[in-house]
Amino acid sequence: MKRDIIKIDQEKCTGCGDCIPGCPEGALQVIDGKAHLISDLFCDGLGACIGTCAQGAIEVESREAEPYDEYLVMENVVKGGPNVIKAHLKHLDDHGEKELLQQAIAFLRKNNREVPEYQEEKTFACGCPGSREVDLGARTRSEDQAVVLSAELKNWPVQLQLLNPQSPYLKNADLLIAADCAPFAYANFHQRFLKDKVLIILCPKLDQTLDQYVDKLTEIFGTQDIKSISIVHMQVPCCSGIEVLVRRALEKAQKNITIKDYTISISGEII
Repeated sequence: MKRDIIKIDQEKCTGCGDCIPGCPEGALQVIDGKAHLISDLFCDGLGACIGTCAQGAIEVESREAEPYDEYLVMENVVKGGPNVIKAHLKHLDDHGEKELLQQAIAFLRKNNREVPEYQEEKTFACGCPGSREVDLGARTRSEDQAVVLSAELKNWPVQLQLLNPQSPYLKNADLLIAADCAPFAYANFHQRFLKDKVLIILCPKLDQTLDQYVDKLTEIFGTQDIKSISIVHMQVPCCSGIEVLVRRALEKAQKNITIKDYTISISGEII
């Protein structure tokens, strides 16, 4: 069957092992100095490990693979003890995989193992809080608090996938490179971050063109005399991939540009 599954670029992988804790299913192992996907059956393709790789060596691809098997995964997970079990259950819950979550819980109960309180933890052990459902509806603004703000967008398109590296508005520009979700999470995005800057947006987890993004950013940095770079990303591990992409591109372009990095919480605050 064809499904989403992890792909590891062996040339980029340094064998640091940072991705291993991000995969409670046990699908990843460091072998002969490189990280490897040891079984299609163990990989759910949700990408919890992507944000843990500083080298940008991990991505999700769609290819022919054996169907993911939750029961085989649980046989592997329980060997790691209670904390690994909790991490795995949170991983499934954070991604909305309710059917797989119920299979995992059924496995634990069938084997007389305790089901941990995976939903009470405030930190996100699985590394993927970006997929967790959060109701922010209580944050309402009264009529007398409403203000009218002006849009500060000065370029189009803004998606990196559509952007032309030779666009004249990029010359001597102050760049703002933002995660897709950030402008929606931070209410004052235009006035706080975007004013007088050229905007580029992307998603390091969902976009499937990360290598092309590095090449495109390399061309921009190498030919447009960029004055400054600001990054705005969400407080989720996969979003840290934006800085990884930018630094790889700067290295390829042989440019030294200071990066200002801002993190936005899911509740809309600057961390």
